[in-house]
Amino acid sequence: MDRGKPGSKMHVLSDANGLPLVVGVSAANVHDSLALKPMVAAHQTRHDPHRGRYFKPQRLHADKAYDVPHLRKWLRGKRIGVRVARKGIESSERLGRRRWVIERTMSWLTGYRRLNHRYERNPRNYLAFLGLAAALCCYKRLIRLTT
Repeated sequence: MDRGKPGSKMHVLSDANGLPLVVGVSAANVHDSLALKPMVAAHQTRHDPHRGRYFKPQRLHADKAYDVPHLRKWLRGKRIGVRVARKGIESSERLGRRRWVIERTMSWLTGYRRLNHRYERNPRNYLAFLGLAAALCCYKRLIRLTT
């Protein structure tokens, strides 16, 4: 967290393949851990009416910025496995095996010119373009799988 930093941050919740499920925007001077609860809460679980069960996230992989005790407790209460590197104890190298997926997703999103630099002054417009870019990423993936 940099108290005087202007700008904004993109927050992305993706699946194991890197498809963006939930996107969000926050100010650059806000700590990353404050965006985790709204992102997980915004992710809607799917219900299979034939089998009568819900599909919810099983594990959450994140970097050391999300190593906050109350977030770990909150995620365990939702029965989501927590795989977050602990500050001062674990190195980030072991998490790198799974971390590249979200880094690739961020690369896909910043590949769009409007999102690479923030041209929009209104955060709603920036969030709309971010959502549109996420939808385009999912569409491109769908086209690649079906052809």
